[in-house]
Amino acid sequence: MHPKELREKVRNGEFNGHTSGMCSDYVQANLVIVPQKYAFDFLLFAIRNPKSCPIIDVIEAGEIESALAPGSDIRRDIPQYYVYENGHLKEKLRDLSPIWKDDFVSFLIGCSFTFENQLLKENVSLKHIEQNKNVAMYITNMKTKQAGPFSGPVVVSMRPIKNELVQKAIDVTAQFPNMHGAPVHVGSPADIGIQEVSKPDFGEYVEVDEGETPVFWACGVTPQSVAIHSKIPYVITHAPGHMFVTDLKNDDFLKQQ
Repeated sequence: MHPKELREKVRNGEFNGHTSGMCSDYVQANLVIVPQKYAFDFLLFAIRNPKSCPIIDVIEAGEIESALAPGSDIRRDIPQYYVYENGHLKEKLRDLSPIWKDDFVSFLIGCSFTFENQLLKENVSLKHIEQNKNVAMYITNMKTKQAGPFSGPVVVSMRPIKNELVQKAIDVTAQFPNMHGAPVHVGSPADIGIQEVSKPDFGEYVEVDEGETPVFWACGVTPQSVAIHSKIPYVITHAPGHMFVTDLKNDDFLKQQ
């Protein structure tokens, strides 16, 4: 399926699930929308935290079309949105049109779904895709670098990787610095504050079997934990795993050797 077709299905209410494994050759993106008053501070926050928040597009105040997807509508082309007020999840929406304001600035952030496609091409299996699950995500004890009112813990995504393929997974994902890049942690979840790996904060748990190592990458859901922690008056994000699918190919973001 071409991304434009998927976006149209989302916009028409024909598709509302998570997008892991969809349009696998194309770049998917996380979303953060803030009032223009907070846009510079969030941009600075992203620059200071490039592993968690690698920005790939900024849509100016009030505009709805991303340059990465001609004809797109950022208000309606994501399967589900989360609306936060003062650190609390206020509502979950499938269409932002009724609440859209002219001062909303939208940020698209690189997503690990891009490097997943490359891992599969390199014969590194991914169990959550095999099991049709949303990737498991966890709030950690690692801290982001503050900018203005934005601060809070780093969120990571976890994938069980066969022990003998861990280094390969590190090398492959390092080629995508704009899509979170190499892992931020390998091995014991407790070392980064995850006490119960079977209970992710977002997404769905995928069991780590014998002969596998849990590998953790910085995640674009970090802005959601930051919105909660910082009690920003108004922030809109994508629902975890429900991404904006662009018209760019994954290879467009492959680091040149």
